[in-house]
Amino acid sequence: MPCLPPSSFRAGRPTSSPSAASCWACRPTRSCYARQASQIPTNAPTPSQERPAMSGENCLAGLKILDLTQFEAGPSCTEALGWLGADVVKVENPGAGDPGRHIGRTAADTDALYFLQYNSNKRSAAINLKDPRGLEIVKGLAKRADVMIENFAPGAIERLGLGYEVIKAINPAIIYCQIKGFGAGSPYEKNLAFDMIAQAAGGVMSITGPEDGPPCKPGATIGDTGTGMLMAVSILGAYVRRLRTGQGEHLQLAMQDSVLHYIRNAFAYMERTGGKPAPRAGAKTVGGGHPPIGIYPCKGGGPNDYVYIYTSAANPEHWTRLLKVIGREDLIGDERYSTPATRVERRAEVDELVSSWTRQHDKHTAAKLVGSATIPSGAVLDTREIADDKTFQQRKIRQTMAHPAIGNYVMSGWPVRFGNAPPAVGPAPLLGQHSSDVLADWLEMDADAIGKLKTGKVIAE
Repeated sequence: MPCLPPSSFRAGRPTSSPSAASCWACRPTRSCYARQASQIPTNAPTPSQERPAMSGENCLAGLKILDLTQFEAGPSCTEALGWLGADVVKVENPGAGDPGRHIGRTAADTDALYFLQYNSNKRSAAINLKDPRGLEIVKGLAKRADVMIENFAPGAIERLGLGYEVIKAINPAIIYCQIKGFGAGSPYEKNLAFDMIAQAAGGVMSITGPEDGPPCKPGATIGDTGTGMLMAVSILGAYVRRLRTGQGEHLQLAMQDSVLHYIRNAFAYMERTGGKPAPRAGAKTVGGGHPPIGIYPCKGGGPNDYVYIYTSAANPEHWTRLLKVIGREDLIGDERYSTPATRVERRAEVDELVSSWTRQHDKHTAAKLVGSATIPSGAVLDTREIADDKTFQQRKIRQTMAHPAIGNYVMSGWPVRFGNAPPAVGPAPLLGQHSSDVLADWLEMDADAIGKLKTGKVIAE
């Protein structure tokens, strides 16, 4: 395929050895990475010393992420890196973009709220990958990227001519990342997968749901976002090593394999109990735990009017304290309930003792009274209740976005606080919103060359 002509790029790329501060202006060499690592001061100030608030978004400043992902597993990974300050360029089809833009949207000409949740703090470049010139642009971006990540269907990226060996030849130091449904060597490695498929094949559905009912899918998308977070951590690990060695990496992660990571307790239970599959346990822990444990009905009788109470077998005082809270001091020392083992034998009686008390209180009061006795507890909150709790916005755990097309919306951002606040969150980009900026910034392409690419329908904006 023909390369873009040299006239398409601005002159002036640094030719002298760059300092650590300007390493990102070029494609760094191994010695450049080593110099970066050596120039990090051992007494570097903490984020809170540098900037008392909103410091998280500078952690990865200058790191270039070439993002060829869609839906959720990949976008959740790159979004997390974007929240921490990486320059994430999302490459999309000029016609429709990421299919996630259309899932559950409320109007034909606006992006879906689903898409907005997983693509904040990114730039969008709409590039036609069916055009040889578009592929050359992506290769040019890959040459300058620190990380490239894709989650296309198995074999698709290779058919495009953007597989690992091709990109490695262009940029040996790149951290090349792939997310698939099933891992290499799996009998299902060529199969497609979404979150629910990963949860089914990864075992989590088998341990979720009523004890005497069918398998259930947890509401949380651990097959998607759970996979994305594991890949994000791995990217950071590969990046830190590259600062020391200059070596790139090929990271591969399967959604099914990721889900296994989140049910290690179920495998531990299986081995501990003779090798039988871990059972479903409703709202309890794997194996049922030691009562009292689980959700208990509260005043109101609504679908979420429950409080979760957990007494640990490792802390016998939990049971004694709970008896005092529910006004049953007369049962303290009663041999029928005095040990975790005897309470397991009388699980139904124990649950009714607790339920008869919780039904007299709303879930918030019950959680407060039990929690104040230093017993783990929490009201079951629905999304409406959480959205109406202003403390989440006051603490910037949920932040208001000003979107150019749909107006204001609220979303949950990165929950880790750097200093005094989590990183700032920006709205997801419109399709192709930054096509020209990206080509100018990363490829130093001039306005005339960019205009020709627009006219030729190689890029869109």
